[in-house]
Amino acid sequence: MATRSSKGKAQKITKASLAQIKRQIPKRLSEVRGDRSQRSFARELGVFQQNVNRYESGTTPHADFLITLALKENISLDWLILGKGRRTLR
Repeated sequence: MATRSSKGKAQKITKASLAQIKRQIPKRLSEVRGDRSQRSFARELGVFQQNVNRYESGTTPHADFLITLALKENISLDWLILGKGRRTLR
């Protein structure tokens, strides 16, 4: 697999590096949730608590969930998914 970096150079993405990036998503989801319970957080986002629990346990979140979370919490998708850039949108 290959992707383009922001400078236009091809960057090699291996399955191992992709897996490592995906393992960090639950940590960032939990960070966004903060002190709120999974139940109240799920209600705010319009999903079931079980979904939040699965996502924080390592199941890859659906795009709709990630987009909703980013918009409602003013979170950058680059930060949420890749851990790059600023956490919050300007």
